[in-house]
Amino acid sequence: MMDRRTLLLAPLALAALPACAGGGGFEITRSEAEWRAMLSDLEYAVMREEATEPPGSSPLDKHFEPGTYHCRGCDLPLFSGADKYDGGTGWPSFHTALAGAIGTREDRRFIFQVRTECHCRRCGSHLGHIFDDGPPPTGKRHCINGASLVFRPA
Repeated sequence: MMDRRTLLLAPLALAALPACAGGGGFEITRSEAEWRAMLSDLEYAVMREEATEPPGSSPLDKHFEPGTYHCRGCDLPLFSGADKYDGGTGWPSFHTALAGAIGTREDRRFIFQVRTECHCRRCGSHLGHIFDDGPPPTGKRHCINGASLVFRPA
């Protein structure tokens, strides 16, 4: 039997379904089996199911060497090491993404909060979220799951 709460929250449950990672229309696409074969369980959950890795679990959080951070799913360069900073959140933080590297959409999984979700523009892999509490010059904090990234030294 459907109660009033279930009826009222049903549209929110539908809005929370992953759209980017599982959706089509990306330059690089793979079957679920191909993604599972190339990613660890954590990487798959983060990149394809829009999960979040535990804070402080990625060695890339405290990594500040010169180089570029690439998408683990398709190797597209996403972030410059020069734009990385310690956001103090437990996830790698960047104030800027490389031009044309990411796509965004509204994330309404939380009832009273709208966040900006970001994904790789080439393969659709979920990266993390963008917040308006970052440092100059952009004031943005790209809070990114390290599981979605591969670092390439300069």
